[in-house]
Amino acid sequence: MTISAGSKHDSYKDSGFDWVGDVPSHWDVERLGSTLSAVSEKNHPNLPLLSITREQGVIERDIEDQDSNHNYIPDDLSGYKLLRKGQFGMNKMKAWQGSYGVSAHTGIVSPAYFIFDFTREVYPRFFNIAIRSMLYVSYFGSASDGVRIGQWDLNQSRMKQIPILLPPLSEQRAIASFLDTKCGKIDEAVRIKEEQIALLKERRQILIQQAVTRGLNPDAPMKDSGIDWIGEIPVHWEVKRLKHLGKAIIGLTYDPKDLCDDGEGTLVLRSSNLKDGKFSYGEELNQYINMRIPSRLIIQGGDILICSRNGSRDLIGKCAFASAKDEGSSFGAFTTVFRSEINRYIFQILNSEIFKILAGSFLTATINQLTTSNLNSIYVPIPPEAERVEITTYLETERSKIDTAISLKVSQIAALKEYKTSLINAAVTGKIKVS
Repeated sequence: MTISAGSKHDSYKDSGFDWVGDVPSHWDVERLGSTLSAVSEKNHPNLPLLSITREQGVIERDIEDQDSNHNYIPDDLSGYKLLRKGQFGMNKMKAWQGSYGVSAHTGIVSPAYFIFDFTREVYPRFFNIAIRSMLYVSYFGSASDGVRIGQWDLNQSRMKQIPILLPPLSEQRAIASFLDTKCGKIDEAVRIKEEQIALLKERRQILIQQAVTRGLNPDAPMKDSGIDWIGEIPVHWEVKRLKHLGKAIIGLTYDPKDLCDDGEGTLVLRSSNLKDGKFSYGEELNQYINMRIPSRLIIQGGDILICSRNGSRDLIGKCAFASAKDEGSSFGAFTTVFRSEINRYIFQILNSEIFKILAGSFLTATINQLTTSNLNSIYVPIPPEAERVEITTYLETERSKIDTAISLKVSQIAALKEYKTSLINAAVTGKIKVS
C-alpha cells in the first residue's frame, strides 16, 4: 500500500531541512517560535481537568483514573493552567513521545505543561494533524534533554527553532478535511479487522471449551461432572485435580542484581517471555543468570510455564508450552512449571480463557498470586488416552488455522496504520496535492 505518485504541486522549493526536503513553492516555512506564543493563565479551579496524551492529544481527564496513572491531583487546583479550546498544549516532559496537541476542550492542566496561543492565522485542525505526525514527533525528541527513564525535558529554545510548514489557510482547511475523511476510512477498516480478530479469538475459546468438556462426538451420552465450570461431560470421562496428573514447580528465586543481558549463563524465562502460548525471545526480553541451577528448575520439552505472580491481575494464568528448542532455560519465581506426561492435552485447557478465569478466582485484594497449592487444586476433565490424542490433534490443527488468520489480520492492520502515517506525512509536507 503506497501513496499515489500523481497529484503533485506545480513547483517546489528547498525547505532548508533534510527531513522535510522540497515543499510547494507557495508554502511558508516558519519556525514554531514565530508561530506560537507562550501563555500562562491560572485560577480556574472549577473547570474540567484535561490531560495531554501521546495517543489522543488533549482529552478530558477521568479523575477516577488518577491512581492507576500515578498522577496525583491536589485538592487546590488554583495553580493549574487554563487551556482554552483552540490553544496548543504540551506535556513538556513527554513531548518527545508526541504528548501535545491543539485542544478541542476548555479546561485546566498541570502547571508543568506548556500552553501556547497562535501568533498568526492558522487552521487549528491542520496544525494539530501536522504537528502530531511522526515527522514532528521525532523532531521534538531532538529538542529534548534526558532527565530520567521515560522523561525528557523539552528545551524551549530549541523547540522554537523547529520548522512548521504552513500552506495558505484555504489549503490548510482542504488538507485537514481530506485527511479526516481518508484517515476516518482507514480507522474504520482497522476497527473492523480488530473486531474480526476478537471474533476469531472468541471462536478459538469456544472450540477449546467444547472440546475439553464435551469431546468431539456430539452424540456421546453425558453425565454431570459435579464441577460448575465443567458442567456435563461424556459418561466415560473422569474429573481429576491437577495434582493427580503432574507436578507444579515454583520458579527460581534470585536477586535481580544477579541477572544480566550479556548472554552469559542460563536464560531465565519470565512472564514477559510468554506470548500467545509460546515462548517469545528477544534481546530486550532475555536475561541470564550465572549460577548453578537445580535440574528440576531447568525447562524440559513439554513443560507448561505459567505466570503465577504479577502486578497485573490480567496476566495471572498466562502460559506457554515448551518445545525442544526451549529446553535448558530456567524460570523465575513469579512463574510456575506444570510437568505431566499428558501436558499436550492439559495445555489446551491451561492456554485458554477458562484457566485464566479459574486462576483469577484464587487472587485476593492484596496478592496477585496463583500458588502451587491452588494450581494443584483445580479440577480438569480427562478423557481416555485415545480420545485425548484425538482432541489435542484437533485443537492444535484448528488453533493453527485461527492463529494464521489472526496473524494475517494483524499484518493488514499494521499495513493500514503505516499507510495512514505515510498519507499524513505526504499531505502535511506537500508531497501530494490536495485539491
